[in-house]
Amino acid sequence: MVHKQSVVVMDFGGQYKELIARRIRELHVHSVILPCSAPIDKIREISPVGIVFTGGPNSVYKDGAPACSAEVFRLGIPILGICYGMQFMAHALGGKVSPCETSEYGKTEVIPENSCVLFRNLGKKEIALMSHTDYVSRLPEGFSPAAHTKNCPIAAFEDTERKFYGVQFHPEVQHTPNGKKILKNFLFNVCGAEGDYNMNDYIENEVAAIREQVGDKKVLLGLSGGVDSSVAAALISRAVPHQLVCIYVDHGFMRKGESEEIEKVFSGMDLNFVRVDAAERFLKKLAGVTAPEEKRKIIGAEFVNVFREEAAKHGDCEFLAQGTIYPDVIESGANNSANIKSHHNVGGLPEDLPFIGLVEPLRGLFKDEVRAIGKKLDLPASLVNRQPFPGPGLAIRIIGEITKEKLDMLREADAVWREEVENAKARADQYFAVLTDMRSVGVMGDFRTYDYTLALRAVCTSDFMTAEYAHLPHSLLERAASRIANEVKGIGRVVYDITGKPPATVEWE
Repeated sequence: MVHKQSVVVMDFGGQYKELIARRIRELHVHSVILPCSAPIDKIREISPVGIVFTGGPNSVYKDGAPACSAEVFRLGIPILGICYGMQFMAHALGGKVSPCETSEYGKTEVIPENSCVLFRNLGKKEIALMSHTDYVSRLPEGFSPAAHTKNCPIAAFEDTERKFYGVQFHPEVQHTPNGKKILKNFLFNVCGAEGDYNMNDYIENEVAAIREQVGDKKVLLGLSGGVDSSVAAALISRAVPHQLVCIYVDHGFMRKGESEEIEKVFSGMDLNFVRVDAAERFLKKLAGVTAPEEKRKIIGAEFVNVFREEAAKHGDCEFLAQGTIYPDVIESGANNSANIKSHHNVGGLPEDLPFIGLVEPLRGLFKDEVRAIGKKLDLPASLVNRQPFPGPGLAIRIIGEITKEKLDMLREADAVWREEVENAKARADQYFAVLTDMRSVGVMGDFRTYDYTLALRAVCTSDFMTAEYAHLPHSLLERAASRIANEVKGIGRVVYDITGKPPATVEWE
């Protein structure tokens, strides 16, 4: 994609680095995430119009705390420090950071100084998300306070001459209602950004790049049916019609009707769609397995085995394509970011497959940008807007051992739940069912039953980093529970999960 300007987001270990980068892109300014340890030459190479320091869990005054090169402050580029990033700036430039007498967590009233450009066109009082146990207790030379709270005398600061700014709160999260306006003020009124980043030219530019890279050679893609691999397939097939082979490994853990929909969509494109029915093979491998991490590893390894066998039948494919997106690059450690959990995605493909190159047309995009591209490529809305779905699929939405009987049970119950939520037009960003390993006594007619308990899950979130359970009408829950108990044999009790994230995760396993 052609864009003239970028902002570098320097990662100091904060959980919101991707959210900061996304918010900047939503304001039509390109963003790049780099570790705080990135060489100064890498930043010069990007030539950003601005730099943002992220938050982080450490105390700047302790040994080993994350830091960037002092050269960053001599580049003449505007900098915005967020939370830890603000404290690091103060510490590095001669100020002082101390432990708070009273820590601040959650939504907090912030009183901004109207003269500060960050708070231009904002109110006299703002609500912002605070999350800190340290604070800037003494400003560096050249800085002035720009906001305060009841317990934090310096909740924001500024050095207008060098264009250095800091906020103790998190403007990137939804709990700071006017946070996006603060970021916008920094980008456009401090950095002089032009807002030249958008999706309009992406397809045309990427099609040209794929054609140049691939030429007349064939490309092999492991198609999962998820948003990323589906959009990658549609984009590559547009660039090089009839040169793409898509292998869809059907492991038998998809939701009701999904495999059939995927086959229908991609069989109609200018590509070679190959569906491999491997359901029985995966079930045999998982017999007796109950631990979720072991399930993931077995499914990932078997996926690679099946893909390798099928790829051998298409030896004329010289390029391998993947639906890699920007968060995958960041979280895989490519940017030296911490890999904090085992992902739900099916395991990576083996490195020893005989390909001369890798085609990753979505590598620089976030998920919302990938969906926008999918819409422009005329993919069905049901596919483009598909909810997040783990690579191992229903296998990790079944607690305990996986059997065909349990899979069929969960598939039907999940379909009923999703249908009821959608028919009710209920407000929920993700909703699914989990088959627990718990049985309980019930009654059907004159007979005693001892059937499984099904858990329903529905959450509201803007970023999937935090989530609240969806406050659905009791009438909807009652209708779904009644249908499931009556229509799905083997389920005798239905419960609704009302736990947020944190402390829970969205998925159960």
